[in-house]
Amino acid sequence: MAKTPGPTVFVLFGATGDLARRMVLPAFYTLAIEGLLPDKWILVGNGRGDVSHEDFRAHVRKALEEFGPAPGDGPWKEFADRLRFAGGGFRTEDSGSLLDVIESARSELGGTPQLVHYLAIPPVAFEETTKALGEHGLAEGARVVYEKPFGTSPAGFRSLNRLVHRVFDEEQVYRIDHFLGKEATQNLHVTRFANEVFAAMWTREHIESVQIDVPETLGVEQRAEFYDATGAVLDMLVTHLFQVAAEVAMEPPASLDAADLQSAREKVIRSFRPLDPAEVVLGQHTGYKSIKGVKRGSATDTYVAAKLWIDNARWRGVPFLLRTGKRMAGSRQVVSLVLKTPTAPLPGLPQQANVLTFDLAGNGKIDLSMLVKRPGVALEVEDGSVRLPLEEVPDAVPLPPYSRLIHDVLLGDRSLFTRPDGLSATWKTVEPLLDDRPKPLPYAQGSWGPAAARKLAEPHRWLLGQ
Repeated sequence: MAKTPGPTVFVLFGATGDLARRMVLPAFYTLAIEGLLPDKWILVGNGRGDVSHEDFRAHVRKALEEFGPAPGDGPWKEFADRLRFAGGGFRTEDSGSLLDVIESARSELGGTPQLVHYLAIPPVAFEETTKALGEHGLAEGARVVYEKPFGTSPAGFRSLNRLVHRVFDEEQVYRIDHFLGKEATQNLHVTRFANEVFAAMWTREHIESVQIDVPETLGVEQRAEFYDATGAVLDMLVTHLFQVAAEVAMEPPASLDAADLQSAREKVIRSFRPLDPAEVVLGQHTGYKSIKGVKRGSATDTYVAAKLWIDNARWRGVPFLLRTGKRMAGSRQVVSLVLKTPTAPLPGLPQQANVLTFDLAGNGKIDLSMLVKRPGVALEVEDGSVRLPLEEVPDAVPLPPYSRLIHDVLLGDRSLFTRPDGLSATWKTVEPLLDDRPKPLPYAQGSWGPAAARKLAEPHRWLLGQ
């Protein structure tokens, strides 16, 4: 039976922004539908504008109508009654109306409710908001959620991390990466550690390569200004793709408790070899510079493909091929472990035919492709595959990743959140690329990216599209 969080005042900074509208508010409403919110809670939205409580409720309803779950599918009236808005922004020199609204919410809930701050704001605003939380007495005993990227450079990460630790203890900090909240991502280690058939082959003796491929058909028109200052490397590679690579590559933890799981994940990240810019391809899709909000002559990358090496006994010599991009030919989120091809007693077998794939999209799926004998008198092999959709597991109740992670925050469970030692190692891994960035190559919208990326997968190929 799921735990029920205690009374909570949830403060959503950037509550009228794109991230809150698309992800955080729908996730919170999903928890309401599933009965996973505290018995007593209030959500306080914060922003620069002077928005009434009623107008904010209308904004939330519109967001749910657009991105779901639709208000008619759940307890909308009870949910809306618990929404508040505190305008006037929030800075060290001026708290706007936030302190008054929080105090009113605390009084309404009674006792000493848990205070949770969710920073759904651009990374450039993290430092000022963190300072303001400390300055206005909103840090003690609170939990704080930082969106990615946590820093926009190695130096920026170190500066932000020092500031955060001046205001909060590490146990109060939740650095969110929603790929870690996906059902299929969590099944990476459960499938491996709970099944000897997979645990035995999870080594360089049996695995030829790993592909982590997250192409997107979507563009950046709704958040062009943010994206143009970030790009695919910071938005996806140093965050989602590195974290998923760590999920695949970690050594067996002592347990799946928060501290042990985090330690195993962060330890393997420290074995990531710094990227060689010669093994990275950056791209920019045609038409990007004409998007409103993109700087004239922008050299921002909308595509990155990289070869990552992990220097430890389990993975030495196994390439991890990472790829993501905007306006590509398809939208997928897949992790594929490509097994080596046996050389005897059946010679001439096709390459890359035995693959274990975790589809991270939606509720997730696990696929296993293999070679089997074609029925008949001749000894001929043919591709075969089996699929396990995770939502079809008996009694499955999958949650969207943002809902899962917000619920973990409400419970105080940090298992699926990143730690500063691991993030420090990811910045060291990507630093050579940031210091010597290849020029982004043009690629057509609706393609699989620059042709130069094909060389990264040689002597074989990317499993998707090429």
